[in-house]
Amino acid sequence: WMVGVIILFLLMATAFMGYVLPWGQMSFWGATVITNLLSAIPSLGVKIVTWIWGGFAVDNATLTRFYTFHFLLPFIILMMTMIHLLFLHQTGSNNPLGLNSNLDKIPFHPFFVFKDLIGFIILLFLLTI
Repeated sequence: WMVGVIILFLLMATAFMGYVLPWGQMSFWGATVITNLLSAIPSLGVKIVTWIWGGFAVDNATLTRFYTFHFLLPFIILMMTMIHLLFLHQTGSNNPLGLNSNLDKIPFHPFFVFKDLIGFIILLFLLTI
């Protein structure tokens, strides 16, 4: 479930960076306010904000960085989703104690790989319509 929470935060970061890309007044002030929230992190916050901004204020360097992150994060999300599916198929969806219950399990490959691949292809098809 922790990988799922990481995926959630990555999705929110991707959406936020996409919100900033039009670079209007709302985008500019949204980027300023949200990135300034990171400065509340003790001892590292100001350095993180300066690195994200690419200087001492939200500027064109910030927009370039947000565009790069907005492009790269979906690939990281895809990788994390694969890791999430791997963990899901190894331990099961409701196994908080991690108990081994190999009584009637189906092997991950080829059944679940094929099933997940078909689901992914259907999802891609529906998203392209």
